[in-house]
Amino acid sequence: MTNAAIRPVRILGLDPGLRRTGWGVVAVSGARLVHVAHGMIAPDTTLPFAERLLVLFEAITEVIALHAPDEAAVEETFMNNNAASALKLGHARAMALVAPARAGLPVAEYAATVVKKAVVGTGGADKAQVGWMIARLLPTAGKTTADAADALAVAIAHAHARGARALRGAA
Repeated sequence: MTNAAIRPVRILGLDPGLRRTGWGVVAVSGARLVHVAHGMIAPDTTLPFAERLLVLFEAITEVIALHAPDEAAVEETFMNNNAASALKLGHARAMALVAPARAGLPVAEYAATVVKKAVVGTGGADKAQVGWMIARLLPTAGKTTADAADALAVAIAHAHARGARALRGAA
């Protein structure tokens, strides 16, 4: 039996928002994480609501086509006190779930506290702490926006979760 090189698994992380949706792609091979790409999608706020959602869907679809992820992970939204804002955010989140699913990718969802704990070590971390840890864990990512750092954190949380599942399955 030969030791064939195993292709790293590419994970797309998405931090959905109607104004700004962060995205990040990491490659995972065992415990090794490598930055592939990241960015932010910011639909023109003057567009009608449906067109802004379409921009999100098409941009996420383009990211998938460009970076060929194997799996996707999306951050769950926290409950907002403003029902109208929460509903609009839910629509943006739907685009982040549907675009990868339509591309045939398995899609996982993670609570913000789980994502923060996976990257920083505590579920109560703030955006600055997440950004700081992303810079340490993925030094080749360079400078990231808070939204892109959050998306990379979602991808890392998924990498940890899938690694834990693999270990449980091997036991």
